[in-house]
Amino acid sequence: MAEDMRFTLATVHDIPTIHAIAHECWPVAYKDVISKEQIDYMLDLMYSQTALQRQMEVENCQFVLAINNNKTIGFASFSEIQHRIFKLHKLYLISTEKGKGHGRVLVNEVFRILSLYDVRCSLELQVNKKNPAIHFYNQMGFKIKREATFDIGNGFVMDDYIMSIEITPSSKA
Repeated sequence: MAEDMRFTLATVHDIPTIHAIAHECWPVAYKDVISKEQIDYMLDLMYSQTALQRQMEVENCQFVLAINNNKTIGFASFSEIQHRIFKLHKLYLISTEKGKGHGRVLVNEVFRILSLYDVRCSLELQVNKKNPAIHFYNQMGFKIKREATFDIGNGFVMDDYIMSIEITPSSKA
């Protein structure tokens, strides 16, 4: 059950796990959204050992691993992109764990972490305009702010919505 899930911040030692989950998720999640060639290109671009290590060590992305029954079932990553504006870069669960409430619990964990900064901030994300996950993000309280198209090289683009939600500080006892 999602209530039994625990979380841990990932380190470079967790890169193989993140890589494996991404490679399991992407072909399923994006098969009806982008081409297989673009999936392969983006996996290499964003989930190689070098790319993930750069995200952690240079780009200051925090990766949160979701663990259920002692198995890592997914992850999220986020970073501050401007003063008090954070970006949810990644949110993935292995296919067998979708539809069980784990995604909601993982997003709530990111909200919880951001609320600990004790300042009002916003959390943005990019989602492909054809991605059914838009409905999930709407349910979580994200709103579409604008549309954006990004050239990612090799003749590929990301045609996305930028969504956002406000995060309020946690109350301290």
